[in-house]
Amino acid sequence: MLRNLLALRQIAQRTISTTSQRHFENKVPEKQKLFQEDNGVPVHLKGGVSDSLLYRLTMGLTGGGTAYAIYMLVMAVFPKK
Repeated sequence: MLRNLLALRQIAQRTISTTSQRHFENKVPEKQKLFQEDNGVPVHLKGGVSDSLLYRLTMGLTGGGTAYAIYMLVMAVFPKK
């Protein structure tokens, strides 16, 4: 019984590992240079095309939601007879 518990403990220690097997390159200094560069571009658009698309999508959804809310308010104020 004790041997089984010790074997189970060893298996559990081997399968659960906190060390990473992959080694990643640190890209933080490159990103810092990109975002600290003074080129007149707002910080929320410095990430490139994906940031621009995400910004435009967000603004479009916000504008559409505002227009729909105003439309619903007008329909509530002037109900059909």
